[in-house]
Amino acid sequence: MKTKRKRLGDLLVESGLITDEQLSVALKEKKDNQKLGDALLNRGFITEQQLIEVLEFQLGIPHVSLYRYPIDIKLLSLVSKEMAKKSLIIPLKKEENRLFVAMADPMDYFTVEDLRLATGFQIETAIATKQDILRAVNKYYDMDDSLEEFMQQNTPAAGESEEEAVEEDSPVVRLVNQIMSRAMTEKASDIHIDPHETKVVVRMRVDGVLQLDRQLPKSMLGMLTARIKIMANMDITEHRIPQDGRIKTNIDFRAIDLRISTLPTVYGEKIVMRILDLSSSLNDMNQLGFNKVNLKRMETLLQRPNGIVLITGPTGSGKSSTLYAGLNRLNSEEVNIITVEDPVEYQLEGVNQIQVNPSVGLTFAAGLRSILRQDPNVIMVGEIRDKETAEIAIRASLTGHLVLSTLHTNDSISSITRLIDMGVEPFLVASSLSGIVAQRLIRKVCRDCGREEPATEREREIFGKRGLKIETVNRGKGCASCNMTGYRGRLAIHEVLTVTEEMKRLILNNEPLSELKQMALKNKTIFLLDDGLLKIKQGITTTEEVLRAVLME
Repeated sequence: MKTKRKRLGDLLVESGLITDEQLSVALKEKKDNQKLGDALLNRGFITEQQLIEVLEFQLGIPHVSLYRYPIDIKLLSLVSKEMAKKSLIIPLKKEENRLFVAMADPMDYFTVEDLRLATGFQIETAIATKQDILRAVNKYYDMDDSLEEFMQQNTPAAGESEEEAVEEDSPVVRLVNQIMSRAMTEKASDIHIDPHETKVVVRMRVDGVLQLDRQLPKSMLGMLTARIKIMANMDITEHRIPQDGRIKTNIDFRAIDLRISTLPTVYGEKIVMRILDLSSSLNDMNQLGFNKVNLKRMETLLQRPNGIVLITGPTGSGKSSTLYAGLNRLNSEEVNIITVEDPVEYQLEGVNQIQVNPSVGLTFAAGLRSILRQDPNVIMVGEIRDKETAEIAIRASLTGHLVLSTLHTNDSISSITRLIDMGVEPFLVASSLSGIVAQRLIRKVCRDCGREEPATEREREIFGKRGLKIETVNRGKGCASCNMTGYRGRLAIHEVLTVTEEMKRLILNNEPLSELKQMALKNKTIFLLDDGLLKIKQGITTTEEVLRAVLME
């Protein structure tokens, strides 16, 4: 078995998809029972499509794209939905006594043998990507007649709908599970259930962009809302005020945490479900998209014994992921880390996490005061929202603690004026602030369909203004892997501002923003736009994406 794995690695190196160094990292860090291909995928060294092409060559098994494949629906009864999802397999077609199936792992002989015994057919395998198979399973297995009937039904009575919402095999339970399963397959970060006048629209935020998933009859809104509220332990009789809840569940054999928010609108309650995938939370600083200069600056900030490090950006810009990655880097036996968050998104082993609860008086400020009596080394405050929290955080940093927190501002320098606007004295800001990291999330060009093309005149002009040159840019044409969008996955662009002694002097003297900006330039700070342009030059993203996230000056 070992030699086979080594051959796959050698093939990937020979084809230029990975380096020897990446191969040795993957071999060293992979778990005992993990396949080399999966280890390389997890670290982002290759895409599934690239792995499949090499496996096709290595094993002599054809690969198939299921994006528009005419799957024979009559064959689905041969493989249960549970087996299809667990073993990542889907039947394609039947020829005489042969059954053709697509598998993510055609070397899984146990599944092939089980299928042969269960169906009596000779099994012929083809390779397909995991996401392709899960998408097809969700699409074809969920063409459920009972669900169709249910969607055409008239609105059931209130008591009836509540009973249906609890019964595990009722159509509404299956529908909610199906929506969540599809969101997981598409790697969505949020599910939006929007009531309109005559329909209910379900949308999913994939790579930061909302996409329409399905439209349902308006009559289903009550049961859908009741089911989600029951799962999240919310009050199903209250429709007039916003509510918050949480669902912990397993979808497709993965532990998922969902944050639920309901909001009463003119046409009914709008529900947003934020998906926190506990199995794939980014806890590695090296995977967040920091360039070498910014990564070094960020690590220097985290190694300081005291001071405040702020992470800024709008909602949904990945601030929490960066904070958690920073805490993960600091997390060790010798360090006492305490956090106060609203809500606690990811549980970290070895970190004491406090959940804010304003209804009993546990606010950020109250939590922070108590933390200081717990002998901490590192304190993480979920968000600085008011003067009181800001002042306690600053005092904590001045008494020898490293404080990490987030703030809602557009860039790093405006965070300084934001703190002063909150009512914090400039001398306190100057003496406590160590550094500010501003960030945005941008979509990455799909690695399977990205093609180089000449830069446009406008792109040359944009780069020229920042003293850079550009000849070619990388753009995705659209393929099955990226759902024809040309983008797959996201990464962050950063602006890491280290607060130097000269900058502290400027803050003390209440100098204008322009002066602070000049000083940041003098200290060779890479601004958000410049980091974005560097990532365009590397072929990671497109000019449109960077300009969507950052304003041109």
